[in-house]
Amino acid sequence: MVSVEQINPLADPRWQEFLSQHPDASVFHTPEWLRCLQRTYGYEPVVFTCSRPGETLRDGMVFCAVKSWFARPRLVSLPFSDHADPLVSDYQNVGEVLAAVAGRAADGNWSSIELRPREHLNSAIEPAEFTDGQRFVLHTLDLQPSPDQLFRALNKDCTRRKILKAEKQGLRYDEGRSERHLEDFFQLCVMTRRRKGLPPPPLNWFRNLVQCLGEKLKIRIARTPNGELAGTIVTLHFKQTVVFKYGASDSRFHNLGTMPFLLWRAIEDAKSAGATAFDFGRSEIENPGLLRFKDHFAAKRSWLVYKVFPSSAWEPGAAGWQMKFAKKIFAQLPDSALILAGRLIYPHIG
Repeated sequence: MVSVEQINPLADPRWQEFLSQHPDASVFHTPEWLRCLQRTYGYEPVVFTCSRPGETLRDGMVFCAVKSWFARPRLVSLPFSDHADPLVSDYQNVGEVLAAVAGRAADGNWSSIELRPREHLNSAIEPAEFTDGQRFVLHTLDLQPSPDQLFRALNKDCTRRKILKAEKQGLRYDEGRSERHLEDFFQLCVMTRRRKGLPPPPLNWFRNLVQCLGEKLKIRIARTPNGELAGTIVTLHFKQTVVFKYGASDSRFHNLGTMPFLLWRAIEDAKSAGATAFDFGRSEIENPGLLRFKDHFAAKRSWLVYKVFPSSAWEPGAAGWQMKFAKKIFAQLPDSALILAGRLIYPHIG
């Protein structure tokens, strides 16, 4: 039996060095992202590794301990992250680490464990005592073709034409990380979440992201020719991948092609910065409109199948009617109450 150690990725410099070398490391593994989770929600990060103290890290699986008065303590890899691969050099180590982590959960340290691996690592996790949880679709665009090739690959009617229309209509583009950019983004975020019947994440979460991630993060904003906010997206850049993490818009200006315009600018920017992949993030299977929207950028689909332990921790559809009822309530709240609901709820749902 391999000995499994615990390290603090915010304090152990080996973690940052390890991420720079591992091909599956993403922005969600970084100390900056983990520090933001800790600052905003109090989640404590921990890495389980087969490497001994003082040795160069050969592998690592990062989790956050999610604790609240509302739910029993659980381990999540990782909260509010679309995916977080186990970072290993030998897939046999995945089973060793998961067995050790599951054993500690069985001892009562945590009520459940959730993993969020990408599709190519599902087979490495299957031998462990984890069961399938939530399913999503992940879209990824290969940025290695030329900019002209990437543009020609876009859906002619649903994407290319809208981008050209946005440019012709004079949509104004701006990017940055200032307090003004943040406030403009959050204004549209509240508007969009209301449209979906959901509270927004806390403003402090986004402020901490800006502070912790620094130049890895960009807020991109589109305005109408007369200066009205039309849409905004937040992208994250780590190594050779740019991630589209958040998007929000004013539905009055959807006919201007706001979101295709912003995403195409982000793709162009990623390409010029030397990125080789553009991660469009996860989409719910039950949202065919969003799936088609991302398909129209010629992005490749793959499955995101979250893994949970024990199997009783996941009950498909158990919260369906509660969510429908909650959305009706949220949609009626004034902005101040909706924002307060986000601050109260999000720490418990990581």
